[in-house]
Amino acid sequence: MSGSRRTSTRSTFLPGFLRKSGSLRASALAACASLTAGCGVVPGVTGGSGDDSIVVMTWAPAGTGATNKPGMPAFARAYARWINAEGGINGRKLTVLTCNDHNDAVSAAACARRAVKEHAVAVVGSYSQHSDAFFPHLEGAGIPYVGGYGVTNAEFTSPLSYPVNGGQPALLAGLGKVLADTCAGPVALVRPDTIAGDVLPPMLDAGLKAGGHGRSADQRAAEDATEYSGQAEDALKAAAKGTAGDGRGCVVPALGDRNSTFMDSFRRSRADYPAVRTGTVLGSVDQTLIDASGGRSGPYEGAYVTGWYPVASDERWDGMKKVINESAFTDTSIDPADTGVQTTWIAYDVLRQALESLGDGEVTANTVREALSSGRKFTTGGLTPTLLWKFTNPLAAIGLPRLVNADVTVQQVRQGRLVAARKGFVDVTDTMADADLD
Repeated sequence: MSGSRRTSTRSTFLPGFLRKSGSLRASALAACASLTAGCGVVPGVTGGSGDDSIVVMTWAPAGTGATNKPGMPAFARAYARWINAEGGINGRKLTVLTCNDHNDAVSAAACARRAVKEHAVAVVGSYSQHSDAFFPHLEGAGIPYVGGYGVTNAEFTSPLSYPVNGGQPALLAGLGKVLADTCAGPVALVRPDTIAGDVLPPMLDAGLKAGGHGRSADQRAAEDATEYSGQAEDALKAAAKGTAGDGRGCVVPALGDRNSTFMDSFRRSRADYPAVRTGTVLGSVDQTLIDASGGRSGPYEGAYVTGWYPVASDERWDGMKKVINESAFTDTSIDPADTGVQTTWIAYDVLRQALESLGDGEVTANTVREALSSGRKFTTGGLTPTLLWKFTNPLAAIGLPRLVNADVTVQQVRQGRLVAARKGFVDVTDTMADADLD
């Protein structure tokens, strides 16, 4: 999760937090005007609508001081190379435009404007916290947003959004249920001091409540801090109080790319609180971070982690790994264990099915949107439940009508490795529906 409390606000997950942003600055930077500005096109494939190729866009932040997801557009480019080598989709080449939204509303809007200008038929597998900046442009042009990362409320409310996972709300609700059973003491949540971060405590608490556990201690932290010694000490103190004085509480860091910075401070302070455990969500921790933190001797050992998908070693990811092995070349930004890369793979698989259903017919933003909204069921090889977008799902009652996949997986760090802790998926729909949004 990332974002900052700026004058130009953005959507969050919960209707109670929903805010309308002011007008975008007229002097918006042309952040995606060229490859050097953070945008590109798959080499050898032309952009725009002047040929018979199918044009889509993928964007994500890179090189910023907060959360970065460079692997998402990088994988999108690899996917285009791979699918085109296989003959394209219905005989048509796939052109992927990429853009760096810089974790900035102006740049996010510029990316969306370029998608409109280039006649993109969809924005696919992307990450941006600035939905108030980019959705108006997409909605004005009727361009569907397929498989976004799930970081803003608008991704679960806009009729043009087709999310493939339950976003951070589902992960926190699922983690709360796990910790209610495994954490004997209080739970302290350390999360970004941002509007988007405001959604996390209610969903974590909904999961804790479902398991008969008390509410979490909500601790805000700057998303771009260089150290978190004060926050780590406060979180440890809160978790160490213990219901029976034994100090066996849990700390949940949910700071995205800044989790590693927090854990450096946490590790130094933890010696005085040996019984405190950790729990987190994928996107804030992965195998690379676990290894860098000391593996089996590090602070994540024994931690429970909730994710949207099966563990990276699962054979259901073989299709994605084939694309990476054959078409990513030496691009080291593409990590098959990264949830952003995994989400992008699923999003492009959904797009492929939608495009194939059009046959030799016209491919436009409107026809792609109609294919996605037709009542067709989209399968993902078992990586998610079958996806079907409609406005009558159970979570529409709490203002999330597009959230059709509330399944999460439960993993644990054992002997320094992130492995499945429970078989299959856990559906947290009912838990989320019972969240206290006031």
